[in-house]
Amino acid sequence: MEDQKKSLIRSLESDEKEEKNKGEKVSFFYFFSYLGLAIFLGILTGFLLTKIPFKIGPKEKKEIKKEEKAAGVLDRKIFKDKAEGVLKEGGIDGEGNFHLERPGGPSQNVYLTSSTIDLSSYVGKKVRVYGQTFAGQKAGWLMDVGYIEVLEEK
Repeated sequence: MEDQKKSLIRSLESDEKEEKNKGEKVSFFYFFSYLGLAIFLGILTGFLLTKIPFKIGPKEKKEIKKEEKAAGVLDRKIFKDKAEGVLKEGGIDGEGNFHLERPGGPSQNVYLTSSTIDLSSYVGKKVRVYGQTFAGQKAGWLMDVGYIEVLEEK
């Protein structure tokens, strides 16, 4: 009889804890199931959107020139000096990143730097540069280039 009393009398706290734990396990399961489903649908949508050709922009095809014939700002008040030659990579003893090879040998080279123009796309071409001359320690002529134009492709 005592066994029957034990089985008939239960603590309410233990039943509530069991149901609460069971409910938490179910809610975690649903949460992660929905999270996994959302991630899967996001990936699937992204994949499908990459397969659809979008036609945005002008209907005419325009050719994009890889290189411009000129770049920078031609301001004669700031960039008073100009020089012509074939643009080559390399400065002299840390002065300039590029140089212009001109007739007369290495003593006639103009060493160049520029904070506004990417000179690397003009390497190997005969160019005219406009800039401002600075005093160099090793370079005979050191110029900060503000404007460059291509004279001929080599």
